[in-house]
Amino acid sequence: MNTQSKKGFTLVEIMIVVVIIGLLAAMAIPAFQKVREQSREKAITNNLRQIASAGQQYILEEGVTQVTYTLLEGDYFAAIQNVADETYTSIIVGENGGTITASTSGGMEVVFTY
Repeated sequence: MNTQSKKGFTLVEIMIVVVIIGLLAAMAIPAFQKVREQSREKAITNNLRQIASAGQQYILEEGVTQVTYTLLEGDYFAAIQNVADETYTSIIVGENGGTITASTSGGMEVVFTY
């Protein structure tokens, strides 16, 4: 008489579990990437807000009509850490408000209106 127990999973059961895990991963990865991009965009917008605020302060103190990013860095805010390989060096803050833009190497542009 064969009294061996047959415990364990069949190949079909294991394949079904693998397919379900694959489907869940296929749905989760794009959502994660979207949230990551939104987070980067918000961080860049915050950096632009700091630059605009520092520029407005500089304009009030110095009595000029515009100021470049390079004049502000160091004295009016600490060096900004890039989050998406963006560039800020060509930014000019004007006296009467306007928009400033940061561009990333991936092609994303973030615009802040002050």
